[in-house]
Amino acid sequence: MPKANSQKPVTRTIAILALPGVQLLDVSGPLDVFAEANVQAGRESYRLRVIATAAGDIRSSSGARLLPDGVIGHMHFEAIDTLLIAGSPNAAQMQLDHLIVSWLRRVASTARRYGSVCSGAFFLGAAGLLDGKHVTTHWAVAERLARAYPLTKLDADAIHVRDGRLRTAAGVTAGLDLALALVEEDLGRDIAKRVASQLVMFFRRPGGQLQFSRKGEVAPLGRSALQQVQRFIAAHPADNHGVDKLAARAGLSPRHFARLFRHEVGMTPAAWVETARVSTARRLLETGRNAPKQVAVQCGFANADTLRRVFVRHIGVTPAVYRKRYGHG
Repeated sequence: MPKANSQKPVTRTIAILALPGVQLLDVSGPLDVFAEANVQAGRESYRLRVIATAAGDIRSSSGARLLPDGVIGHMHFEAIDTLLIAGSPNAAQMQLDHLIVSWLRRVASTARRYGSVCSGAFFLGAAGLLDGKHVTTHWAVAERLARAYPLTKLDADAIHVRDGRLRTAAGVTAGLDLALALVEEDLGRDIAKRVASQLVMFFRRPGGQLQFSRKGEVAPLGRSALQQVQRFIAAHPADNHGVDKLAARAGLSPRHFARLFRHEVGMTPAAWVETARVSTARRLLETGRNAPKQVAVQCGFANADTLRRVFVRHIGVTPAVYRKRYGHG
């Protein structure tokens, strides 16, 4: 007769590295998800640890302080199963000490999984742990991350991304989504769904993070003549804004206008017009009751289908879904 499987259930150590100035929710959000998973599983599936880079408490960006369970280089507890690095508002400007970089590389090489929440991706990048990897981060710093670490493959719309042993999450509350995905990996869908229900969060968040981004909102750039043109476009999105007409308004030849616009504004006139129209459509959907067909006409799109295609490309959800979620007219 075969022997019964008496293997003891696994308890996994989840360690979150929190640097000075950490965004508190990047730490507390995932911790609460894992703690609730313990409750729903009826056992200690996760052992939770907060790690500091120096002795003493950790002052967060909100002023609240965290008391860590250990300090890098001075830890004597169990091996780390999953390492997450929390972000902070100034992560993109921070320079990591070589001891922190060495510690990150060493732990990431032995942990079953490692990753980041929000701008914590910059710390992984500094340790060379993002090269060649598919990643995401907060929409507001995504372009900066891509410039700083050009070997990464950035998905600026994703809520969280899995690439081998690496996991990365978008801004702040996306850390909860990532933690829930890790719970599903470890303990199964049923427990993960119960955790989501208890914490009143989406099991699968609809859409990506571009729907929350305000980065696409246009602001006049470049020399005065170009800014005047941009303000006119924003004030009259439904007008015909071909290059010839815009160039005439600026008092320039079409060829010189197009070249100058791209150089000083960073995009083509057509791209700026489209972005301005989407920005106006977004505002109308948030504040009004007009149907997408009416919004399309007001913003200069040929029809509702064109608005839908362009809106999804910029925002990640349809105009109808966006209005349902964010409209208050």
